[in-house]
Amino acid sequence: MPKQLLDVTIRGSLRAAAIGLAQLPGAALAATDTALLPRNLSPWNMFLNADIVVQAVMVGLAFASLVTWTIWLAKTLEIRRKTALAKRRLTLLETDTVLATAEQASRGGDDAVAQLIQSAAREAGLSGGHFDDALRERIALRLERVEAAMSRQIARGTGVLATIGATAPFVGLFGTVWGIMNSFIGISEAHTTNLAVVAPGIAEALLATALGLVAAIPAVVIYNHLARTIAAHRALLGDASAMVLLLVSREGDRGAFRLSRAAE
Repeated sequence: MPKQLLDVTIRGSLRAAAIGLAQLPGAALAATDTALLPRNLSPWNMFLNADIVVQAVMVGLAFASLVTWTIWLAKTLEIRRKTALAKRRLTLLETDTVLATAEQASRGGDDAVAQLIQSAAREAGLSGGHFDDALRERIALRLERVEAAMSRQIARGTGVLATIGATAPFVGLFGTVWGIMNSFIGISEAHTTNLAVVAPGIAEALLATALGLVAAIPAVVIYNHLARTIAAHRALLGDASAMVLLLVSREGDRGAFRLSRAAE
């Protein structure tokens, strides 16, 4: 009886040892994968461990994002300041005033409406103060040129946003393709498909794509917002040009245009 119990115990021990040996390679591989996996896959560490090409792509996209927000801040402040000043000039033009008075009030100003008033007054002075249809056409031509120049000036810099919004996703995609290519090269060199070999490179590649979207999406949104704001400012300049023409025509109809120019 004791001998039979001893045989059963020995067979059970051997069976347990066999099961343990069968499971040992998988456990060892799992432990190896866990040991090889990076302990920190934060964006900064992924950037530091990335290939030099992927790092260059990430730096370029971060710089493009910085340029986007800088343009947004600068253009927003510029448009607000010029729009407020243009509205004050329009308030003056809407009163019962003459071109000489409006020109004196806007003298020295570099804003768009002041340039419109000064250009109309300059043409009137070159014409000797004689009002006729030809003078009105010359003033309208001058106002059109000044309005176009001021519109180009206020829109300066927005083309960069359009470029960033259009190209940033493709730049990020290039970084992704390069990172995945390096991951496949690492798999072939290591002769293994362990997650420890594949995961870091793919994570770095996807980070480049994410940065491309981070740079492109705000650029597109800000560009559309600035385009609407600039269009509203251009409409305001169009109103100012019309008010200057009305002012000139009103003086001509009153017969006071020559007197106002002579008084200047």
